[in-house]
Amino acid sequence: MDNLKYKGYCGSVESSEDDHCLFGKVLGMNKDFITYEGSTIEELKSDFEGAIDDYLSSCKDRKVEPTIAFSGL
Repeated sequence: MDNLKYKGYCGSVESSEDDHCLFGKVLGMNKDFITYEGSTIEELKSDFEGAIDDYLSSCKDRKVEPTIAFSGL
């Protein structure tokens, strides 16, 4: 699995042998920085989707437009 995709956002999938975990960040974001992690692909995907949902909810609560993910990915 190269990337995760959810609601128009794309995220990286990386691993850390030192920490024995998977992690990533949402790609194509200039201003905002969204990261996620998990011990399994399922946990990573769940945390990624939750991070996107939290970000969109936070933007709505603050009445700001969410950063649109870079569409070339």
